[in-house]
Amino acid sequence: MGTSLTPEFWERFVLLLFAAMGVTIVLTALFDALALRIARRRAQMPPAPPPAQAPLRSVETGRRTPVSH
Repeated sequence: MGTSLTPEFWERFVLLLFAAMGVTIVLTALFDALALRIARRRAQMPPAPPPAQAPLRSVETGRRTPVSH
C-alpha cells in the first residue's frame, strides 16, 4: 500500500525547512557574538602576575657543585 506525497505535505515541509534554517542561523549568530564577547573580555584582562620564584644561589663561593652519577 503506497502513499503519495501531497502538495500539502510539500508546503509544510518547505515551511518547516525554512523555519529550521532561520532558527539555526539566528542561534549561530548569537553564539558567535557571545564567543566574540568572551574572547574580547579575556584579551582586556590584565595578565596574571608571574609565580614567585625560589631565590637563586650565589655562585661566588668558589666551590663547584658536586655532580653525582
